[in-house]
Amino acid sequence: MIAINNLSVNFTGDYLFKNVSFVVGDRDRIGLVGKNGAGKSTLLKILHKIQEPESGEITITAGHRTGYLPQELYGHYETDIWEETLSAFEEQRNLERKINRIAQELSDRTDYETEGYAKLAQSLSDLTDRFHQLGGATMEGDAEKVLIGLGFRKEDFPRPMKEFSNGWQMRVSLAKILLQKPEVILLDEPTNHLDIESIQWLEDYLANYEGALILVSHDRAFLDRVTNRTIEITFGNIQDYKCSYSEYVQQRLERIEAQQNAYENQQKEIAQIEKFIERFRYKATKAKQVQSRLKLLDKMDKIEVDDLDNSHISFRFPPAPHSGRVTVETEHLTLGYGELEVLKDIDFHMERGERIAFVGRNGEGKSTLVKAIVGELAPQSGSIKLGHQVVIGYYAQNQALMLNPNKTVFQTIDEVAVGDIRPKIRTILGSFLFSTEDTEKKVSVLSGGEKARLALAKLLLSPFNLLILDEPTNHLDMQSKDVLKNALLQYAGSMILVSHDRDFLQGLSGKVVEFRDHGIKTYLGDVYDFLEKKKIDSFNALQQAAKKPTAGGEVPAKASSNKQQYEQRKAADAAERKRNNKARKLEEEIAELTRQKLEIEAKLAMPEQFAEQIASGELYAEYQRLQKLIEDKEWEWLEVNG
Repeated sequence: MIAINNLSVNFTGDYLFKNVSFVVGDRDRIGLVGKNGAGKSTLLKILHKIQEPESGEITITAGHRTGYLPQELYGHYETDIWEETLSAFEEQRNLERKINRIAQELSDRTDYETEGYAKLAQSLSDLTDRFHQLGGATMEGDAEKVLIGLGFRKEDFPRPMKEFSNGWQMRVSLAKILLQKPEVILLDEPTNHLDIESIQWLEDYLANYEGALILVSHDRAFLDRVTNRTIEITFGNIQDYKCSYSEYVQQRLERIEAQQNAYENQQKEIAQIEKFIERFRYKATKAKQVQSRLKLLDKMDKIEVDDLDNSHISFRFPPAPHSGRVTVETEHLTLGYGELEVLKDIDFHMERGERIAFVGRNGEGKSTLVKAIVGELAPQSGSIKLGHQVVIGYYAQNQALMLNPNKTVFQTIDEVAVGDIRPKIRTILGSFLFSTEDTEKKVSVLSGGEKARLALAKLLLSPFNLLILDEPTNHLDMQSKDVLKNALLQYAGSMILVSHDRDFLQGLSGKVVEFRDHGIKTYLGDVYDFLEKKKIDSFNALQQAAKKPTAGGEVPAKASSNKQQYEQRKAADAAERKRNNKARKLEEEIAELTRQKLEIEAKLAMPEQFAEQIASGELYAEYQRLQKLIEDKEWEWLEVNG
């Protein structure tokens, strides 16, 4: 479908990638990975023909289209949500207008036997066939399904696009791409603008998509569920793995280890050959053997070891000062903005040491409650109280954008550093990957990931006992997210996390608060326990709906034949035994996998003993593999026992 041959991109003398070649198949699901700035977004733009490479060529099968969703998209819209979404069906709607015009013309004519009438009728038939082939008959139903899947409500459809945030406008752009069904979909960080439910819907949709998919994402769970191939861009080259992200992490480490062993063996062999040459170079009796070994060295393919980039942020949160038993408490709290009521009559209670994840659709009130807790938003009614000696450390969703663009990296930290911390400013910045040269850069020239790291560095300068992080992983690469997660696992204070990144949330909270329909609902456990409970609730709702009588109030009649009843009972008993055996086996497998997962958790909690495995990502990769296996087995158990 797409052939990339010797592609090179050069920025200010440095190559993002050089002589890159690979092929994209019809049903490939490719995850593009690499550190921030490696060239992932650039490659997507080149594939969509909105940026030209330095050299090389791209061949796309004739007639095949690409659909591209960038990281950021700023548009000026004069249409409503529904009309903007239906603009994805430009060809179908043009056909519909032509069909209606020809149908009207045929109904007005009476020259049924003429050649002109026959041609017009044939044209109507051809256009109608094309219309149905493109799905024109179901375009409104398809549009509604995709919009609702991406988090819109029906009452949102007639609302003007300009009333919605950039994130929601991006969802409409994504909906249009999905509805146009291009042969190749290119997505750059699509989950940044989606909540957990919408991400899960998108995963299911893409799993059944007929075309190819190339995506950039720092969401490990999303990559694992959507992709079957991983292309890594690193140090100007690419490495192609025929597997999902977690498997790629493991295979990459194994490949580099094998390369290193082969390289060391070859170096020993070369050293022995060179030693022989040096010893007998001037002996006539050994001239033939020396020449033979010189030729051997010349023909030898030298083994190169891929660079393993081990640079990552490194930090620990300051010790949490002591506070009272109650950390945050609200009673009958109502919050909103002017006439807009976001949360109503909320009772929320948090005790010292609790770790709580806030989840739910965008716009349901997660950040609104956070702003009320930190004092940025006054209640419309009800009360909100902080406990005794509670000190808040707050990372806002737009924290990186709140940095002063005219100050340097060093000045940004220096203005808030006090006391003993001042001599350690460069050390702190160094642990967040800012070199001495970087500290003199203006904030305005930093990338999104660099700004996020700088904002996190500021957060370290004061001790606090209530840490509130609102979407902290936006713009962070995989390694940085892993280090942040490890630091949070060791943090001893209370914590509220707002995030749609399931992999990041997993294991960080003991309670999940879901925001929906102006209220909240609390679930015990972490994010995957919450999602499992939601699956069960959804499954039970479907079961109850299936048990309801038919529209006429009649229940299907039972078979009257004794023989039929006996066969049915026999089949049911056999099926029940089979279900019980399978359920028992699954329970044993889940117990063993859970035991293995707990062992990994114990290692992650002891970074001083397992620092190398944690830094390399080995433990996290195994942890994610076990977590996914447990999820699959639990879902299978649920289906067996349903």
